[in-house]
Amino acid sequence: MPLVPRISRRSVLAGAAATGATLLAARPAAAAADEFDTLLQRAADQLAGGEFDPEDPDFAAALGRLDAEADEWWQSMDRSAGRTAVWPDLAPVSDPEKFGQSYPRLTTLATAWATPGTSLSGKAEVAEAIVAALRFLHDGGYNADATQTGNWWFWQIGSPRSMLDTCVLLRDRIPAADLADYLATVQRWCPDADRRLPGGSPETGGNRADKAVIVVQHGLLARDAAKMASARDSLSDVVGAGKNSLFRYVTSGDGIYEDGSLIQHSNVAYTGTYGNVLLSGVAHLIALLDGSTWKVTDPDVTVIFDAVERAFSPVVFDGLMMDSQNGRAVSRYDGGDAYWGAWTISSMLQLAPGAPAEYAARWRALAKGWMTRNTATPYQEVLETTIPEIIRARAVLDDPAVPATPRLTGAYAFADMDRVVHRRPEWALSLALSSTRVAGYEAGNKENKKAWYQGDGVTYLYVPGDLAHYTDAYWPTVNSYRLPGTTVDTRERTPVGDTFGTYVPKNRTAGGAALGKRFAAAALDLIADGSTLRAKKAWFTFDGAVVALGAGIASSDGRTIETIVENRHLHAAGTNRLTVDGFPQPGTQGWSKDFRRAGWAHLAGTGGYVFPGRTPLKALREERTGSWAEINTGADTGGPADPITRRYVTLWLDHGTSPASATYAYVLLPGASATATAIWAASNPVSVVANSATVQAVQSRRDGVLAAHFWGEGSAAGLTCSGTATVLVQRRADGISVAVADSSRTQDTVRIELPYAAREVVSADPTVSVTTGRRPVLTIKTGGSRGHTHSAQLA
Repeated sequence: MPLVPRISRRSVLAGAAATGATLLAARPAAAAADEFDTLLQRAADQLAGGEFDPEDPDFAAALGRLDAEADEWWQSMDRSAGRTAVWPDLAPVSDPEKFGQSYPRLTTLATAWATPGTSLSGKAEVAEAIVAALRFLHDGGYNADATQTGNWWFWQIGSPRSMLDTCVLLRDRIPAADLADYLATVQRWCPDADRRLPGGSPETGGNRADKAVIVVQHGLLARDAAKMASARDSLSDVVGAGKNSLFRYVTSGDGIYEDGSLIQHSNVAYTGTYGNVLLSGVAHLIALLDGSTWKVTDPDVTVIFDAVERAFSPVVFDGLMMDSQNGRAVSRYDGGDAYWGAWTISSMLQLAPGAPAEYAARWRALAKGWMTRNTATPYQEVLETTIPEIIRARAVLDDPAVPATPRLTGAYAFADMDRVVHRRPEWALSLALSSTRVAGYEAGNKENKKAWYQGDGVTYLYVPGDLAHYTDAYWPTVNSYRLPGTTVDTRERTPVGDTFGTYVPKNRTAGGAALGKRFAAAALDLIADGSTLRAKKAWFTFDGAVVALGAGIASSDGRTIETIVENRHLHAAGTNRLTVDGFPQPGTQGWSKDFRRAGWAHLAGTGGYVFPGRTPLKALREERTGSWAEINTGADTGGPADPITRRYVTLWLDHGTSPASATYAYVLLPGASATATAIWAASNPVSVVANSATVQAVQSRRDGVLAAHFWGEGSAAGLTCSGTATVLVQRRADGISVAVADSSRTQDTVRIELPYAAREVVSADPTVSVTTGRRPVLTIKTGGSRGHTHSAQLA
């Protein structure tokens, strides 16, 4: 897949920077000079270095791709004396969108020039042309005397990062006077990593990490020990007394949360993209500065080490970063879940040498498992022109002493970002929810134009046989009004994204609880945007099934309301068989049918769907045509307008026009065969015991699990609750396990009465008090817990 240099991928809000204090005195000049030379070479090697066999297929392919991309920019580069732009399509160079995209192309040329085996490697005319282009861009657009216009990111992150990458690679070819001008430009627009220009608002998360890399490159090229210390100290936010340190857990706003949530832009779930930027920047600097005067020594760096498995690993499936974590970047042509997942792998492997051995060993094993299982979008092809990253990957893949970690399993309720993830050995599911605390979607800079329902309960399903599902032009071709798991008003929507912002819904309840890392329950109080539609939605996850319930579905706008069970991408020519109640349905494109009383359905390659009690079901098989330009026309992230056609099978429930109190119930059986689906439908191993606007609950006899979401005081199957809460109870021969969360964050205390007797408390969180007996009572102090799960074990 095509690759945009990583530094040209993000844009955000406006803000400011102020010079940060440094805490490190300069070393003696001669010693410092030697150290700067060593680190400059190390920085160059991070971009284009390392030993490799050009005949090896992986490296030969990477060289070929790098050569092809660099040759495109070399052939189209205007090198004439009277030029008005470095590339004709990027004029005028005074426009930040144009110089901001010119610098990454120069970096690609410089990388090819510095990499043995390319057609441009070591050529004097190439180096001279790059040096001249740097001067041209400086004089014509990006310099210390310019006035910031347009997107701040091009001025303060994108352009300086790429410009300095190029300067590092060509440091012996750039005239001293020119380098001084470029460093003065960087000093003007990115003097430190602590604050943004103008105004001085603190930088956070990925943006702080990006700027720290820029400042350290500045320090190396300027041989400035104070700059080097400033970059290192910015990771810990020494200037701000640690408030925005990348090595601390946050409890609000941007950063890494102790439960593994990761937020950027105040309220957007962003483990992918911005989380990747954060992890990558820290990994880059730890590796670069290791063993030097400016080595990262903050003892709290373990927050980053732990985040690899606490925050990133649960949302990566076979090397794919779940799209529920990628924000507006899902609309980027040169991105996708495979790209962000590969970037996570790259950062892990770069971070590993600077981490304690036990961390590094686990990360390498994780990475090996992800890389070996993903043959649909291989790591080596996704990071297509980056030789150092492939070198790190091959060192792991070729080492028989490194085992391949099997797929992670478990249930995860990320309360601080309204995400729930359920993972089994052969599949994974991620729920994208939203609330007054977590944005339903982010759009802006002309990105993510059809984002309307991305936080309304979208269920992302990952199965091993279809790892390209979301990568293969899913977002430009899927019907954005029919995302799986959502309940929607069928009104026509206006594209968003011309102005930057997030949509924050009005509901308070979103999230859930996890029990023993094996079962989970989640709920969403849907208050639709621009519509009277309201719905109570709940999900319950088990070893092989996900039960979805809806109740209280009501609207008064005179439009049809739908709940989308599935909208599965079949790629360009998929003919996956759809079976309903044992009868194969036609494979003809454009086929549709209304089933009056569907009991179960099965889609080959995906799994089964069961409708307890039978229900009217609508089905559609269609080819859909769209383009990347329809969802993203961003300056450096937009895609082509070329039409793309993909096939889909859609299953949905029609609640009619202006329903008053509609309900639904369906079960997902990921990876199940048609036979297994029919057996499940007949045996009903997980039964719905309540589905109302007061309580939604299910019971799994085989697992001994009773799970419920209470929308207020109520009871189900003998389980009672005093107010809004998600509750899971498992009864086994050895005792009773209970998990409770208040995802509305409105209750100070929740009181639960169990239907099973218990004689003693084996263990309980400090927030849980228990009265044992025939009907045990648990009192949970949920106030201030931010929707996190409270647990107890009873005998």
